[in-house]
Amino acid sequence: MGTHLELRGLTKYYAHADGELPVLADIDLDIARGQLVSLVGPSGCGKTTLLRIIAGLESASTGDLRLDGQPLTGCDPRVGLVFQEFALFPWRRLIANIDVGLEIQGVPKARRRAAAREYIRSFGLEGFENKYPKELSGGMKQRVAIARTLIANPRIVLMDEPFGSLDSQSRNNMQNFLLRIWAERRDTILFVTHNVDEAVYLSDRIAVFGPRPSRILQIFDVSLDRPRDRTSPEANRIRREILSLLHQTES
Repeated sequence: MGTHLELRGLTKYYAHADGELPVLADIDLDIARGQLVSLVGPSGCGKTTLLRIIAGLESASTGDLRLDGQPLTGCDPRVGLVFQEFALFPWRRLIANIDVGLEIQGVPKARRRAAAREYIRSFGLEGFENKYPKELSGGMKQRVAIARTLIANPRIVLMDEPFGSLDSQSRNNMQNFLLRIWAERRDTILFVTHNVDEAVYLSDRIAVFGPRPSRILQIFDVSLDRPRDRTSPEANRIRREILSLLHQTES
């Protein structure tokens, strides 16, 4: 499979009135091509900051970041980011929200609209092409946000709590939708979530972060067959171990 994304000694701190505010401390992580890896940990421990560094929206204070063995710096088109809050343009119709990245790249309208229609078909959004975001459900908005990212064919997809604002049933539906799309495409996905159940259900591997300044406390390999039974003894065992580890960090 081969290492796809490498993080070595990644550290992040912010200038503060009293000195430096450390957020991430010496993060080492290897992600293989085609894996779905989740990051879980306490609120404010730096998981989103780590995604922003990989996406080029922030810079690491120290450390090395490589994609396919090459340094990863700045906003690289090989990296796609799906936000929790959808971040759709309210004045653009659904199809225009999906193809906006291709428009920025200068792809001719006929080509980008053809590509967007294929995603609309695959993502179950037919009939809503000309709707505005305010006319869509939360789950549909998130499908649009994911399609907008994937249409540019990034090498790695970063997802920051993408289902956090959805109700329980919509969240479960979107988890299954993501797994279907991932099984078809085999994107490399780095997925931030506070929901341990979600991480166990989705992931090949789960990196558990401690409190700030955050380090990776342990990485869990999840070798359960898919489709997974959320309540199986093995899923419950992994869930208990992760929750126990997180509880220890609160003590």
